[in-house]
Amino acid sequence: MKLSVLLKDISYKSAPEQDCEISLVTSDSRNVIPNALFVCVRGTRHDGHEFAQKALEMGAAAVVCDHDLGMQNQIVVEDTSLAYGVLCSAFYGHPSKKLKLIGVTGTNGKTTITNILKQMLAFLGHRVGLIGTIQNEIGSMVIPAKYTTPDAEQLQLLFSRMAAAGCEYVVMECSSHALDQQRVAGCHFEVGVFTNLTQDHLDYHGTMENYLSAKLRLFDQCSIGVVNYDDQYVKQFYKNLPCKTYTFSTESDEADYVARQLKTRPNGVDFVLLGHSMLERMHFCMPGKFSASNAMAACVTLLGLGFGVHEVSQALSACTGVTGRTEVLKTNTDYTIIRDYAHTPDGLEKVLSAIREFAPGRVVVLFGSAGNRDRTKRPLMGKAAGAGSDFAILTSDNPRSEDPMQIINDVLPGLQETKTPYEVIPDRYEAIKWALKHAQKDDVLILAGKGHEDYQVLKDGTVCFDEKEIVTRLLEQKTED
Repeated sequence: MKLSVLLKDISYKSAPEQDCEISLVTSDSRNVIPNALFVCVRGTRHDGHEFAQKALEMGAAAVVCDHDLGMQNQIVVEDTSLAYGVLCSAFYGHPSKKLKLIGVTGTNGKTTITNILKQMLAFLGHRVGLIGTIQNEIGSMVIPAKYTTPDAEQLQLLFSRMAAAGCEYVVMECSSHALDQQRVAGCHFEVGVFTNLTQDHLDYHGTMENYLSAKLRLFDQCSIGVVNYDDQYVKQFYKNLPCKTYTFSTESDEADYVARQLKTRPNGVDFVLLGHSMLERMHFCMPGKFSASNAMAACVTLLGLGFGVHEVSQALSACTGVTGRTEVLKTNTDYTIIRDYAHTPDGLEKVLSAIREFAPGRVVVLFGSAGNRDRTKRPLMGKAAGAGSDFAILTSDNPRSEDPMQIINDVLPGLQETKTPYEVIPDRYEAIKWALKHAQKDDVLILAGKGHEDYQVLKDGTVCFDEKEIVTRLLEQKTED
């Protein structure tokens, strides 16, 4: 694509006089090829402006910067992050305009809701793309995911592949990092969904106010907003959103859509959906009150898109669950093992509360807290785990470059405050082994924090760590012994 064509979509102060064909748009100097357009994006660790000269030496046709670098082939813009998103969209022919985008943001529930929506839309006969934490999907084709929301160039490439494959809808998770870094710039969403906001990522955003502000950027690009009225922050902003907005709730009659007669069971939840002169019974295959909230978010999204309530109900009933989200592992034990991605205080509190509703015996939680992340949430993790369980096993999550025992010591004050009995086993494999050895009849053992992840990030690198396989192997060894 010609440089002059790309530049039609952005505002700039200066540009090279000579036009040329652009082979790639990138913000990573390592990916520069001849005739690439290099965009100098300011990151948390590196400033792309530092690599502008290197990019030109590697053959870049021009660099996009936010101030004068004294280079002949420079294009000066006000905001390089915004320009990067828009340029990537233009380079791939604005593929998102050929798709109906649904974006989901919030601390917890994004992965579950996006997967539910994909399953429901597919049941209703639509070809759907999925972008999220577990994996990316184009119809039934699976593409590994490195980030919850990809870099702008990779995102637009995905969109172009999805459009070429005949996808009508794309359901995607929109992380606060991605929204703050404007990775979805140049995209329009049919619906934006807000799940909730609880403490997380403050190592990046600094304050809850900044964290919320990043999330709300999604709604500047939406036709319809769907928000969880039960979240403590929603009442502060939902009336001021720049798009038509629907609220949903499992608790308040003030919302547009309300869940009533909510009943939980070990393998799901049932409720009556009320709203806008309609009443419909809903059945969903994942347990807990928070699962009803996730289901409502998906249902209200489809209702907002114009689907009928009966077909929405049928589509929800057809859902099969989500990998690593309150996922019951198949075993021959007289106790139950569940793995879940809960890695925040609120996430732990909700999943343990949900399990308490149907657990026939003790609720035992195995959990840890991530390294190189917000330290202030660690004691809150401990408190949530202790308050929601009968026994806790404190271990490692992804310690990264931190000392696992330092992380554990940060978590312990909150756990000890609850007076719940606990065991500390830093090695997660040994912790799981100990948990299986000491499990009692009718226990519900929840492995929290890893969910779908099949790896663990340690100081020396990333290692394979699939808890589903580990549990199977340890139980087999236990039977042989």
